Amino acid sequence: MVTPAERALAVFPAGSPGEYNLPPDLVTVLVRGEGAAVWDAGGRRFTDFTMGWGSVLLGHAHPSVVEAVRRSVGLGSNFAYVTEPSLELAEELVRAVSCAERVRFCASGTEATAYAVRLARAYTGRPKVLKFEGAYHGANEIGTVSLFPRRLLDFPKAEPTSAGLPPGVLADILVAPYNDLETTTRIVETHRHALAAIIAEPLHRCTPPRPGFLQGLRDLATETGALLIFDEVVTGFRLAYGGAQDYYGVRPDLAALGKALGGGHPIGAVVGRADVLDLVREDRLGQDTYVWFASSLGGNPISAAAALAVLSELRRPGTYARLFALGTALRDGLRAVLSDEGVAAHVQGDGPLAAVVFTDQEVVDYRTAATADRARGRAFLLGLFRRGIFLNPMSTKLYLSLAHTETDVAHFLAAARATLRADCRASGRPAPDG
Repeated sequence: MVTPAERALAVFPAGSPGEYNLPPDLVTVLVRGEGAAVWDAGGRRFTDFTMGWGSVLLGHAHPSVVEAVRRSVGLGSNFAYVTEPSLELAEELVRAVSCAERVRFCASGTEATAYAVRLARAYTGRPKVLKFEGAYHGANEIGTVSLFPRRLLDFPKAEPTSAGLPPGVLADILVAPYNDLETTTRIVETHRHALAAIIAEPLHRCTPPRPGFLQGLRDLATETGALLIFDEVVTGFRLAYGGAQDYYGVRPDLAALGKALGGGHPIGAVVGRADVLDLVREDRLGQDTYVWFASSLGGNPISAAAALAVLSELRRPGTYARLFALGTALRDGLRAVLSDEGVAAHVQGDGPLAAVVFTDQEVVDYRTAATADRARGRAFLLGLFRRGIFLNPMSTKLYLSLAHTETDVAHFLAAARATLRADCRASGRPAPDG
């Protein structure tokens, strides 16, 4: 009898929708999720620390989201036009997000970042965009340049992470080291007359910004006439209700939203200054600055209804205190486990996010993270997977949700300790207690 895993391996490259690339014996097919747990086709329960790559901040099958979707789907799935839920959602985004004067919806964060960059180029009339090495801005051209660079070229040279990118793309992307304002300033000054935008993840994967770094980017963009774009697909509504721009106190010109906003349903949005977003008005068609921006599924009523239910839950008192407490418990617990087991590693993150980098260096950017023992990192994550922790073994981060509990965190830490001890035995390294 053919197993679900064998069926998946037969039709999906590496048996997954992307990135997981699990060994064949670990390939699995999920059948349901509830709260912070998922179950596979064989009935095995996993505690989930991927949470749909962070798209289900409330937890799987949250009753409020399920009910909102149930009510909406009976009224029609999509109209490719303004609906009551999408209008209400757009109004809430304008209230919540400091830079949001206008909103246009799309169906994913990848689309949102691509449109934001296009808007910046059109508004400024300039071609170049500066991104930070190792930043992911979706599966578009900006996102797949210098995402996982191996040659570590001199800044600001860009390196493709994906094949299939035309050479001209690299010429218009400048790459800088995150948290290095001096080098970033030098690159911006050199290309100031050609620079359309600086795009940044305010929390760079799981690396927090150094004090003053984001404000420095804001000042550089203002002084040179470039636009500052915050990719808040991960941080939006996760670090604070108003996103990272609220949490860190720096206001961009444009922001890309997605992931947690939709409660697991496909959604993306570009929000920002009215004079920039208004370039997408169709009555500008034919003008040099007109930007094409349309999406068949953008703002569809089901995703919008789900998003409204998510935001209603996130506005409850104590929401962010709980998310941050869970994140702190996970990160502090991981540091204690690693220390107890005599393993050199750096634990980073903020809010309900965490990552482990197997290096004895402080991680402040991609190149300090690149000193890590990647083989050991993958073995660690695969060991967790084998012990009932569902996660992406290629992942740069672990995601917590409001559905997680202190017991779930304790379960993760116990699995981490067991994995490190098994790795120690397998490698022949002495145990920390001698």
